[in-house]
Amino acid sequence: MLGSAAGGGFPQWNCNCRNCAGLRGGTLRAKQRTQSSIFVRADAGTDGVLFNASPDILEQIRAQPALQPARAIRDTAIAAVVLMDGQIDHATGLFMLRERGSPLPLWCTDPVAEDLTQGNPVLRVLGHFCGVARERIVPDGSAFEITGVPGLSLRAFALSSKAAPYSPHREAPVPGDNIGMLISDRASGRSAFYAPGLGEITPALFDTLCGADAVLVDGTFWTDDEMLRLGLSAKTAREIGHLPQSGPGGMIEWLDKLPPRTRRLLIHINNTNPILDEDSAERAMLARHGIEVCEDRMSLEL
Repeated sequence: MLGSAAGGGFPQWNCNCRNCAGLRGGTLRAKQRTQSSIFVRADAGTDGVLFNASPDILEQIRAQPALQPARAIRDTAIAAVVLMDGQIDHATGLFMLRERGSPLPLWCTDPVAEDLTQGNPVLRVLGHFCGVARERIVPDGSAFEITGVPGLSLRAFALSSKAAPYSPHREAPVPGDNIGMLISDRASGRSAFYAPGLGEITPALFDTLCGADAVLVDGTFWTDDEMLRLGLSAKTAREIGHLPQSGPGGMIEWLDKLPPRTRRLLIHINNTNPILDEDSAERAMLARHGIEVCEDRMSLEL
């Protein structure tokens, strides 16, 4: 786990909510977090895939020596980047990878490629530097592999969430605005499902979750009205495209239904979420339900 926070990180630069102020002041038992992204490889020593390039990517690379194997004067273990959506906190870190000596292998859906060419022209800007070798993701659940990443098989699924604010699909979603990814080890058959932005769990998607050995899913908000109560937004969690953890039909309720062997983890945690407070009642509730909270530099082996 390179980063585990939602957009803005934790503490957020301009926020003085209980969590952010408490972390800065040393009155809250919590850990600083950068914006969410993960790095996956089949085995130690091999190259892997960066899922989402957050604005904090350089800090994250420096904190993870495995991403800089130093086999040549210019080197990286990042063989390709996969984008789960076109949000700023998941895509603008691509700018920081511009020093490559060859086009950056980038996998994303057509709607995300459109948003990052028009509304937020990251891909066009990168054309003036290393360039981008874009590969198309079709979010229909079919298996595919990434060149240079041995041993991994990927399957993408269209999710119900929200496109970026600069997208023409923001209020008229299309399949591929947001995806979840089933990442499988071809040798062992073990798998993890990754979905940092998830607004609804359908029966078909739940079947996919049930087949995974671990799920890393949207941990943005604790309650549906979290931002409303704090006066930080005029929209609920679900209206922003995130399924809250608590309440009827919330993430906890869904995760409770998974097979007992499934490891359950929350990622993409907003700075306002009380689960960041390690002494909170909400954090204790997660523990009782066997749900873990992702941290930066945490490793998961399957």
